[in-house]
Amino acid sequence: MAKKPENKIIVVGGGLSGLMATLKICEGGGKVDLFSYCPVKRSHSLCAQGGINACMDTKGEHDSIYEHFDDTVYGGDFLADQLAVKGMVEAAPKLIKMFDRMGVPFTRTAEGVLDLRNFGGQKNKRTVFAGSTTGQQLLYALDEQVRRWEVKGGVKKYEFWEFIKIIKNKEGICRGIVAQNMNSNEIVSFPADVVILATGGPGQVYGRCTASTICNGSAVSAVYQQGAELGNPEFLQIHPTAIPGSDKNRLMSEACRGEGGRVWVYRKNPQTGEKERWYFLEDMYPAYGNLVPRDVASRAIYKVVVHMGLGMHNPNRVYLDLSHIPADYLERKLGGILEMYSDFMGQDPRKVPMEIFPSIHYSMGGIWVDREHHTNIPGLLASGECDYQYHGANRLGANSLLSATYSGTISGPESLRLARSGKLGSPLTQEELEAARQECVAEFDKIRNMNGPENAHKLHHELGDIMYKYVSIERDNNGLKECVKELKEILKRWDNIGVTDHGTWANQEAMFVRQLRNMIIYAMAITQSALQRDESRGAHAKIVLKSDYDKMDDQLKEALTKKYGKFHFDAETGRGTTDDGNDDLVFFERNDKKFMRTTIVTFDQEKEEPVVSYREFEHSLIKPRLRNYAVAKKE
Repeated sequence: MAKKPENKIIVVGGGLSGLMATLKICEGGGKVDLFSYCPVKRSHSLCAQGGINACMDTKGEHDSIYEHFDDTVYGGDFLADQLAVKGMVEAAPKLIKMFDRMGVPFTRTAEGVLDLRNFGGQKNKRTVFAGSTTGQQLLYALDEQVRRWEVKGGVKKYEFWEFIKIIKNKEGICRGIVAQNMNSNEIVSFPADVVILATGGPGQVYGRCTASTICNGSAVSAVYQQGAELGNPEFLQIHPTAIPGSDKNRLMSEACRGEGGRVWVYRKNPQTGEKERWYFLEDMYPAYGNLVPRDVASRAIYKVVVHMGLGMHNPNRVYLDLSHIPADYLERKLGGILEMYSDFMGQDPRKVPMEIFPSIHYSMGGIWVDREHHTNIPGLLASGECDYQYHGANRLGANSLLSATYSGTISGPESLRLARSGKLGSPLTQEELEAARQECVAEFDKIRNMNGPENAHKLHHELGDIMYKYVSIERDNNGLKECVKELKEILKRWDNIGVTDHGTWANQEAMFVRQLRNMIIYAMAITQSALQRDESRGAHAKIVLKSDYDKMDDQLKEALTKKYGKFHFDAETGRGTTDDGNDDLVFFERNDKKFMRTTIVTFDQEKEEPVVSYREFEHSLIKPRLRNYAVAKKE
């Protein structure tokens, strides 16, 4: 009997999505070359603290899969593909049971059933967790399963290898990659039947963020420059509770608020004039309180500190208070988080309130994929945070671990089906592999020999500062236009970088310079797509300027007047501000008629600029309605 040809799949990224895809490929009889910046057990999925959402209903709250579906679509401000989200939430309970059988030590009640906690944007307890190290436990469980296949010869790991680019065959189909050994700096071409990217998010585009330093979006930017479409890149999640740091920001999980933590600042009582604690989220959003979605909480904190002048400054902070909760309960439910805060801040959060402020945390946008996780480049799939699929304009807390694992269960089997379909065209020849390798070698040698006056790390700091200034919690068109201009200037300055390490062994500086260029180009895609989306939706909150208002039709003007009453435009900034004495900013309303579409960004090779268009998506299952977290969600 003739032996079946082996199907070789390359998986780039060793986090939850990459490992899950690898596991499914091996179970289907395929072989995997697994590439990772770091040992897969150190992938950024490990840093997820709070939990993973699934409708287990162990608390007798009559939770339902439909309710999880609706919460996710509603929380994402109706910009997520509803059929894709429906598939994810339906699979969630099965994934939890699978992880349970793998030995993940989920926290349980005294009766031995899975414990659940509250998370933002959800009224029911739906978040399954393993203390405050859920991501780590899930990652370790999948790593054990992949090691089993590695021993059998089904998986070959390339740890400390950096993805540089994909290789297309004569028909334009992706059939391999070029990668670099981060120790020896050797650059090698690798052929495959299909390639899956699972490389995580682009947090380092903003410099200081909650993400690991390896989360730079470089791989996503590289394939974007090779023709892959981006979807909704303007939607970046700002997590409301992080420890501000000079090197990076450190996440204080939403689990803190899920277990009863309260956010407050000092203020003068409006009636008595006495100093008091103001639990402002509970006042502003009585139905959800401290458990409003992350975009809502971040804007509220920013408003209270920056616009109202409350809280602490230099750096800006508010209090997140757990000190009213019994210490033994906190230790059991949140031990890892409390230890982290104590280590970095030198204070015990069991006794004193934590000091926190919003930080860039996650990207809802990413590579555009269909429901089987194919990109627009044949032979290239993407899954995990690097794809755009499941979260729309805002991600609910604890849906990230779910989307990462679920997307791997789709991309893995689909890559194997594609590899066996006979639709991949001709395999790469040795000449094609060598030509792609030589191109990357020449690029790296050019970077190694750069001798200009610019410092790459200083340029990276400037990039982060620019993005935080113009494209974070609040945005306006004047700032976004200025950001586009400044990013173009930074891209020009990149050509004049000087490197201090000209060597060919473990040259991390040269690798960082290559990543930096990719980060700048990705930042341009984020900014241009934010500039062209003239509405507020989810994490994209855009302030109305006088120039914007003058261009609006009467219907849009009436909607603003109905919401804000009388307002004026600041003579200096042009920003709309209410006349009611509160001086609240006037934001664009959500515009379903024009912008209930997926943003699609392609790369103009000649101009080195993003080109933005829009694409329809599936949103027929749940009728769009305006989000309002001051009241209980209406069906």
